[in-house]
Amino acid sequence: MSFKYRIVSVSLAAVALTTLTSHGQGPPKAKVAPKLEPIAETRLLMEGLAHANFRGLERNLLKNPIDDQSWVFARGQALLIAETANLLMLRPPKSQGQAEWFDHAMSMRNQAVQLAQRLATKDVEQAKFGMSQLANSCNRCHQTFRVPVDIVPFPAPDAPPVRKV
Repeated sequence: MSFKYRIVSVSLAAVALTTLTSHGQGPPKAKVAPKLEPIAETRLLMEGLAHANFRGLERNLLKNPIDDQSWVFARGQALLIAETANLLMLRPPKSQGQAEWFDHAMSMRNQAVQLAQRLATKDVEQAKFGMSQLANSCNRCHQTFRVPVDIVPFPAPDAPPVRKV
């Protein structure tokens, strides 16, 4: 093959490669800025995510002994509670109390993240302490916003949430 044909071949290969890599790429797409908006009611988040995962954590921490899979699952439950707090920040009260709402939601998130860190160490006593700290955080918010529910870690078996009257 002569030098001239090699150059033509290499040039054609370069053009083909450029065409193949740029094929399907039009002008750059505009970045999408999603609008974060609440969908579920706050009560549903609290009962379906926060409270359900809190009770699941308790069940895992009451096992004797706690196997590795339960520790991992419990840590995931604590992180889901933390994510629930993020969802709560999307739905502050409309009229007043927004600053308190954000403070309490951030406290819940921080306590849940700290609980997840404690669970990662597989220390039952520290995890139970973290559960009580998280419950205290929840109850402070409930008191501020007059929610008639007390979160009590490790209550009697099958006890429903305590509703104040």
